[in-house]
Amino acid sequence: MTMAEQQIATSVLVIGTGGGGLRAAIELAERGVEVLALGKRPRNDAHTSLAAGGINAALATMDPEDTWQQHAADTLQESYLLANPDTVRIVAEGAAQGIADLERYGMPFAREADGRISQRFFGAHTYRRTAFAGDYTGLEIQRTLVNRAVQLGVPILDNVYVTRILVRDNTVFGAYGFDLDTGKRYVIHADAVILAAGGHTRIWRRTSSRRDENTGDSFRLAVTAGGRIRDPELVQFHPSGLIEPENAAGTLVSEAARGEGGQLKNALGERFMGRYDAERMELSTRDRVALAAYTEIKEGRGTPKGGVWLDVSHLPRETIMQRLPRVYQTLLELQMLDITQQPIEIAPTAHYSMGGVWVRAEDHSTGVDGLYALGEAASGLHGANRLGGNSLIELLVFGRIVGEEAAKYSVNRESQQRSAEVVGEARAEVDGLLAADGPENVRALQRALRDTLTARAGVVRDEVGLLAGIEELAEIEARTAQIGVHPDIAGFQDLAHAFDLKSSALSARATLDAALERRESRGCHNRSDYPELDESLQVNLVWSGPGQVTREPIPAIPAEIRALMRDDISTEGKLVE
Repeated sequence: MTMAEQQIATSVLVIGTGGGGLRAAIELAERGVEVLALGKRPRNDAHTSLAAGGINAALATMDPEDTWQQHAADTLQESYLLANPDTVRIVAEGAAQGIADLERYGMPFAREADGRISQRFFGAHTYRRTAFAGDYTGLEIQRTLVNRAVQLGVPILDNVYVTRILVRDNTVFGAYGFDLDTGKRYVIHADAVILAAGGHTRIWRRTSSRRDENTGDSFRLAVTAGGRIRDPELVQFHPSGLIEPENAAGTLVSEAARGEGGQLKNALGERFMGRYDAERMELSTRDRVALAAYTEIKEGRGTPKGGVWLDVSHLPRETIMQRLPRVYQTLLELQMLDITQQPIEIAPTAHYSMGGVWVRAEDHSTGVDGLYALGEAASGLHGANRLGGNSLIELLVFGRIVGEEAAKYSVNRESQQRSAEVVGEARAEVDGLLAADGPENVRALQRALRDTLTARAGVVRDEVGLLAGIEELAEIEARTAQIGVHPDIAGFQDLAHAFDLKSSALSARATLDAALERRESRGCHNRSDYPELDESLQVNLVWSGPGQVTREPIPAIPAEIRALMRDDISTEGKLVE
């Protein structure tokens, strides 16, 4: 028997209530277009709230020489030429407006004595351009956006899990989902759908994502709707994730700890970054710092638990309390560790999906009419290495643009074609899983999948491992057909985990396929069997299904931006094995 279904109609549906989804919803509401936003976890607890360090914009409040062009140049430089220059220009040029929007909504930025917004250095930026609020910037942004959405009366549904985007003739007409607590089904009719449901880093064992987020939902929803995935192999491993306790493994120690003068040391007490980037040391790019730490551990100079030390204990206590309050508090809570006295044991952790759903640079449309994607769900801005602080500004810039585009699309629709058959398929998919009573445990399969990706497609990869990973994944997928799903009195989490597993399996396959195809080392992607950069692979890889990877050329970088870039897209000091 099928659960009761609630029919809802709205002009635009936003899937995901983090910074990107909320900013898009706010734009729609301010334009007078009906919008509904929904998320699978409470709105105040979306993933954006975990972002610590800051948000980038060339405001030039601290360094008057800074310009949006230099911000674009730094972003393209550190992307190893895989970022789309059009996407980069739109974000760098629109960044100041994004910050102004936040100020208008009441965001409490840290300020200098004369009232200017403070800006700090982040790794690989030419100037100080990272605005912040302590080391809990994302939390303040999330609060600010939730408050603004409430002021505008944006309806937000928490605890709703979307299982399928509804499409007829390559045109979106809504989405299907269920309530995580009661199991009640929703059929939501909409002219346009904005996908802002995050990335796929939870397919690794140690990750900065929490247990049930970033499982690749956006990837599966887009692909089943007819979209494609671009650069799934380009995943940023953040250099500083906690190793323990086990249930919090991968929790980030903010980059701000290095920005304020934290030092990285191996088990021998050596400041090892001198071997990998003598000039920038701890302020090098994330991919280099993560690889340096990985190398130290791999070559036997790691700590007893398989990490390296991050030490801020030489900094004045006052600096730590004022500028790293959240790091201080987190370590006390999780490990009873006082960072003013002792170093922190850290290791690289899967942190951010730099690839994502294929979108057009200018409006983030997906090739499926009426479907847009933004934020970590989308691709184009980061290439093979994301600059710290760029992810938050991307949410605000493209949140505004996608809101505007979806509004125009909805207003100009003449009619909407629905399909009872497509709704029936979405309903049957949920019914089928609820009836599943096999011997396999969803959680155990999720763990097996994470073990495979960790072993086969971690910081360093090779052909033998990737092919083995594809085989292991096929085995896990075969076992997935035998799962049992048992909702209980506490809700329908078990059903959600089964969908998470489907999403993770699809994302894992896309990642392994693309990693196999990228036979070079570039940015975050290290192939020990292809240690050099290959000019012919300065392309994006687009995945449209198992084994289906095509190469997509990247537009040329405008001359004015190219002139501001360094010439060295080098792999020097970068490679191990």
